[in-house]
Amino acid sequence: MIKFTLSLLSIFTSAMAYAQDSSGGINFFSDILGRKGILIAVGLIFFIYSYKNSLKLFAWIEDQTYGTRDYIMQKLELLHIEVESRNITYALLFISFGLGVIVFGIFALMGKFTAGLIFSVIVIVIGWKSPRHIINHMVDRRIKKYQTQMVDALNLLSNGLRAGLSVPQSLGLVVDELPAPVSQEFNTILQQTKIGVPLEEAFENLVKRVPTQDNQMFVSSVNILRETGGNLAEVFDTITQVIRERVRLAQKIDTYVAQGKFQGYTIFCMPFAMMGIFTASDPESMDILYSSLLGNIVLAAAIGLAFLGLFVILKIVNIKV
Repeated sequence: MIKFTLSLLSIFTSAMAYAQDSSGGINFFSDILGRKGILIAVGLIFFIYSYKNSLKLFAWIEDQTYGTRDYIMQKLELLHIEVESRNITYALLFISFGLGVIVFGIFALMGKFTAGLIFSVIVIVIGWKSPRHIINHMVDRRIKKYQTQMVDALNLLSNGLRAGLSVPQSLGLVVDELPAPVSQEFNTILQQTKIGVPLEEAFENLVKRVPTQDNQMFVSSVNILRETGGNLAEVFDTITQVIRERVRLAQKIDTYVAQGKFQGYTIFCMPFAMMGIFTASDPESMDILYSSLLGNIVLAAAIGLAFLGLFVILKIVNIKV
């Protein structure tokens, strides 16, 4: 259906160009169909396309609305943050449509309606797309903090087992002695075992909540040795050494990558800083950029390219261990 629609649009455009060239600029379709007829034809094409792809269209709309809210709810649950779903809905509407209306109102007060419309649309799109990336960043930061605390947690588990404590008692020692997030995750394991969940399944749920290689190795060793028998304390010491070396390598890479990220943010901010300096020093030369339609289009394209460049730079310097 997409190919059919594109074919119709290309034929329509070619016919209009041919009609303008052959009739000295007379709009061929406008003379035959009239302005209302052209609008009806375009609306009919749009209706046919929407009807044929209605299931995909409604699925996309649901994913962008309720899907985003449910996704954020799931991630907040992993972060141990309790927020009502309606508050998340209000927040999503405010940072997208609310901020878009505010931006349009500011430009409207200055009498620049076209620029206000363009920038409000940009703010709405960014505000609607950014919450998922923000919540993913929060989850990634929590996972990194959890990985750095795993060394201390395994040392406490190992010492507790050597002192004659059981695995649940050693987990309780970690919950009492260490801060969040490792204490929160281990406390979740204990809470699940108290309501009847088997300890092996509770450990498997830990891997689902914090999907890291270190966690997978830790949970697999605990479950296997609990069934077959073995010295868990020695296994935890070995895992601790592996995790310590991996954390050291990751921190070393983060140190090298920090310079690239700083350069990326600097390059991203430079055009906006220069635009602010020129606007403050010589506003008349920059007025055409804000007041004319062509200037608004160029400004919107420049902002889009700046964000695209920042995205590419961050992707390049993002090295996974």
